[in-house]
Amino acid sequence: MLKNKPVIESQISNIESRCTSCNNCVKDCDFLANYGNPGEIAKFYNEDKKGCFEIAYKCSLCSLCIARCPEELDPSSMFLSMRREAVKDGYDLKRYSGILNYEKKGYSKKYSFYLIPDGCDTIFFPGCSLPGTRPETTKKTIESLLKRDSKTGIVLSCCTKPSHDLGRENFFHSVFNEMKEYLIGQGVKNVIVACPNCYKIFSDYAKEFNTKTVYEVLSESPKLHDLNGKVSIHDSCVVRFENRIQSSVRELTENLGLSTFEMIHSKKNTFCCGEGGSVGFTEPSLVNSWINKRAREAENQKVVTYCSGCSNMLSGKVDTVHILDLVSSPEKAIKGNLKISKAPFTYLNRLSLKKSLKKTNKDNIRQNIDLKEKGKGSLSARFIVLSLIIAAIIGMRVSGLSDYLDQDKLRDLIATYGNLAPLLFMMIYAIAPSLFLPGLPITIVGGILFGPVWGVVYSITGATTGAGIAFLISRYVSGSFIEAKLDSSKWDKLNDSVEKQGWKIVAITRLIPLFPFNLLNYAFGLTKIKFSHYIVSTFIFMLPACISLIVFSSSFLDLLKGNITIEFTIGLLLMIQVSLFPVIYRKFRKKEISIEKERV
Repeated sequence: MLKNKPVIESQISNIESRCTSCNNCVKDCDFLANYGNPGEIAKFYNEDKKGCFEIAYKCSLCSLCIARCPEELDPSSMFLSMRREAVKDGYDLKRYSGILNYEKKGYSKKYSFYLIPDGCDTIFFPGCSLPGTRPETTKKTIESLLKRDSKTGIVLSCCTKPSHDLGRENFFHSVFNEMKEYLIGQGVKNVIVACPNCYKIFSDYAKEFNTKTVYEVLSESPKLHDLNGKVSIHDSCVVRFENRIQSSVRELTENLGLSTFEMIHSKKNTFCCGEGGSVGFTEPSLVNSWINKRAREAENQKVVTYCSGCSNMLSGKVDTVHILDLVSSPEKAIKGNLKISKAPFTYLNRLSLKKSLKKTNKDNIRQNIDLKEKGKGSLSARFIVLSLIIAAIIGMRVSGLSDYLDQDKLRDLIATYGNLAPLLFMMIYAIAPSLFLPGLPITIVGGILFGPVWGVVYSITGATTGAGIAFLISRYVSGSFIEAKLDSSKWDKLNDSVEKQGWKIVAITRLIPLFPFNLLNYAFGLTKIKFSHYIVSTFIFMLPACISLIVFSSSFLDLLKGNITIEFTIGLLLMIQVSLFPVIYRKFRKKEISIEKERV
């Protein structure tokens, strides 16, 4: 356990005694303008620590206060320490589940990728956002680095800066240090990053490496293009004191043929884009204030960023372009014709990039500490869930609350909405696949609300309609875009199989969950299968799983009341049978393959 208590006490004492209340730091910061200068907040900490914990999560940790302080104080470190104390004190981070889940995907086995060739001592670490929003730019950047050094490694993972900034100190060190030690063990000595946040983490917590940005590397090239125009540079706040990085971005911009002018708040005095410290989850107005400040200074001029997060945050109000977009696709980027992806396609882009790299290179994938712990605890997690269900049943029986879980009454309530209730349910289910939303929770709700008969009717109708909509979007609207995301041998094999066997492949993939359902809908749209064959096969072969789940879930409220109904028994037996489909299929395929070998 890290002992941080003396650190925060020292920081509080230092700022409380040395802050002169000159308010230089307050002038450009709405956060400090709202909650007081650092000296006042430090004094307040001794009176109400929990109140200061809340205040600390409204600071973007951008360090502008450091640049402005004539006493050279460091209030942002104090606010970070407050966050760390808050986490130790049990502060609820539930509101940040979105960014933490995003981070968790980044270092998970599914999304991470370690390509470290023999003799490699340098890796490129593009971060999370760039590969998601700009996959083609990332690929071209990788190609450019490989031309310089063919032994450059590629590591797709997350530096876990969200956890760092939220104060999850022990968690951050456990995950980041595991990655760091692995890279050291592989002989890595140099790390090239694209994200300023990644630079901050590596330079502060992995001093064993020589860390530099890709902009410093690329700026060493002679003139890259003959673009004309004048742009300004938005400097990322996390590298406000890194003159070397700031200069390299300006050199790179000029090497593209563009002239630059400085906004009032640039370099060490730059503004935060609004994303810093995950403030948007608790105080959106402060985020808007930062964005508006930058928009006013930009004065409708094009702004070059070198942080994908900054670009995403500012693009709504400021004409922004990422410097790597300018390098990889100069004409399109300068005219604003490059399409920047947003969720959920950002996740597909990251998976697609990983598949593309695996397809052309030997990989070295490693699973992080947190993921291992999750794997080890999977059985215990199931046991906990089962225990909670049993406890809920017992608790409801003892307290008498089970009397209120009357399924007939619940269905009577739904009936008061008339035809609107099932129509609304089917509409939600039809939209869900196109938005990559999971269908399982919706199906369970259908069973509970509409029962084992109508629940099946409404759910299969909604699911089939949703699968059809995604298919048509892929085939007639976004075919080339989706195809780029599915560029892998696995999807090529699917396409070949559909050409040879048609609807039978639809049947197999619906009966046996070998592929992600929502992505599969889009993938089938790229094949030559007839829509009528696809939709009929989808309807028929999704029915077994749909019926088993609906029948089972229709008895869920009765189960909570402690009643084992015939629907529960039938549903459970049906689910067991459906779960055996993959086993039967594998045995059938093995037998089929052995017969083919004998014929040969």
